[in-house]
Amino acid sequence: MNYKLILSAAAAVAVLAGCMTPSGVRLDPSYDDAAASKFVALNKDAISKLIGDFDRGPTGDTPVLVSTVVNVNDMRRTAPLGRTLSEQYASAMAMAGFNVKEMKLRGDVFIREETGELLLSREIKDIARIHNAHMVLVGTYSTAASLTYVSLKFVRTEDSRIIRAYDYALPNDKDVNKLLQVAATPTR
Repeated sequence: MNYKLILSAAAAVAVLAGCMTPSGVRLDPSYDDAAASKFVALNKDAISKLIGDFDRGPTGDTPVLVSTVVNVNDMRRTAPLGRTLSEQYASAMAMAGFNVKEMKLRGDVFIREETGELLLSREIKDIARIHNAHMVLVGTYSTAASLTYVSLKFVRTEDSRIIRAYDYALPNDKDVNKLLQVAATPTR
């Protein structure tokens, strides 16, 4: 009986040893990995394609608002993915010379907990008027089996006309899946 126990323990140690990584191999991402993030690069590229050769006309320095990217199945909800995308889009647009207004610094925009700055169609005109914005960047995401599809639109606030649009997909890797997780809403 002791022989079987020793043999089982030896087999378990051998299996676990095969799962271990060689000494010195780093399993967590490095700063170089973070700097080369394809997620960030893909989102910046999406904005570049959306605003590429865009003629801002005589109102070139007019403020632009960036709304939170929301779930296409429930436009009142988002996940950390939607908020992260919106932040990256705003940064990329500011770097491209757009006059992007940071709405989180203003007290006149209601920011719902766990959602972000949601610009529903009935609110766009009022919020844009307060910020003197002529355009809003809006977006949705839709999760499928292996990809998350993102749709971006520049919308003119005076008549809700779509000026530009761009669609792309993100792979549902472990980072995107983590960002898609919505925190449970506490019950009251």
